[in-house]
Amino acid sequence: MKQHWMVRLVRMVAILFVLFGCFIVFLYTPFYSNLIVKTLNTFVPVKVDKVAAKSQEKAALTEVENYEPGSDLWIARQAYLNVMEEAIKTENSQDLTLLHARYRDLQKKILEEQKEDDKDEKKPSVPLLSPENPDDQQEISAPDSAITVRELLELNSDDNKEQMKQYIHYLKTHKIEKEKEEPIDNQIYQDIAYIHDQNTEKTKDADQPYAIVVLGGGLTLDKNQKDIIVNKYTNLRLEKTLQVESKTHLPIVLSGVESPYMQAWLAKRGVDAKLLENRSMNTCENTRFSSLLLQKQGGAPTVLLITDRYHMPRTRRLFALNGIETIPVEAPMPTQLTAWQPSEKNYDHSRRANYELLATIRDVLFGSSGCREVP
Repeated sequence: MKQHWMVRLVRMVAILFVLFGCFIVFLYTPFYSNLIVKTLNTFVPVKVDKVAAKSQEKAALTEVENYEPGSDLWIARQAYLNVMEEAIKTENSQDLTLLHARYRDLQKKILEEQKEDDKDEKKPSVPLLSPENPDDQQEISAPDSAITVRELLELNSDDNKEQMKQYIHYLKTHKIEKEKEEPIDNQIYQDIAYIHDQNTEKTKDADQPYAIVVLGGGLTLDKNQKDIIVNKYTNLRLEKTLQVESKTHLPIVLSGVESPYMQAWLAKRGVDAKLLENRSMNTCENTRFSSLLLQKQGGAPTVLLITDRYHMPRTRRLFALNGIETIPVEAPMPTQLTAWQPSEKNYDHSRRANYELLATIRDVLFGSSGCREVP
């Protein structure tokens, strides 16, 4: 005998209610968050983008470079180091001093040209410049911005190669008048030491990490409700950083608007973190701006990445898109999972896992939203 449609409806609603109740209980168990992490680690791709990876190939990480990658001063610096390296091989100290004088003259010439360009006309609205007026942000088109950053990462472009040749020719042939010669400063000795260190780094295995990258997890108010301090998430990541740094002694990159507070936290514990990326407001910017910073400092094809286990897959994918391979180092969460029984602490993990799952799906399918191209 055929059942009445109301009976079938009530039965279906009852089954759905039971399933929903089981799902809610499942959220409060440790198995749900562990399942999400396993799924993310299995399916989220972390293959390094070959084009972007070229920007990190030099792999001679330094904490003293300050020129924007791709700029005239940056290219001049690379040309100078290349010519200096050739002169060092000939063991001709006179050539070194002359090259250094030519390099200083080239720097002055570039700076003078930049000043003249600034005077010619008002700065146009271009993707690589942050608008002075926030209301002008809409003038920046996403496609043009993406192309510009791609060109910035491609430092071996034809234009850059041609400019490099011109600067090398200048450094090898430009005549320095005797009356304009300046006394040798200590910078030349620092440059020689830098070239020596750079050649040492070139022999380093690319699979070995060149730096420790720590992502901020947020800030909070201190007990006095006045002072700003790092929150529990950031605190635990910094504690893990202390452990890793004591074993590796690698340079530390602190990423996020929290980085000055993170730097102060580490300094109180005797660790000096000099590389700060303090402009990023989200994970996409964390990875993009940190990659540009590492590129500017000489390159780091592989880094140790410190963040929590739920954040790790998405972050590793974004770093890979920016040309950097990451070795995951998981920082603990503020709460610990129970062995098996349901708990409110487990729900904290499940909620974090859900957020990262949805954010990862969004990034893969639609791209990261609210992510600026350059700091």
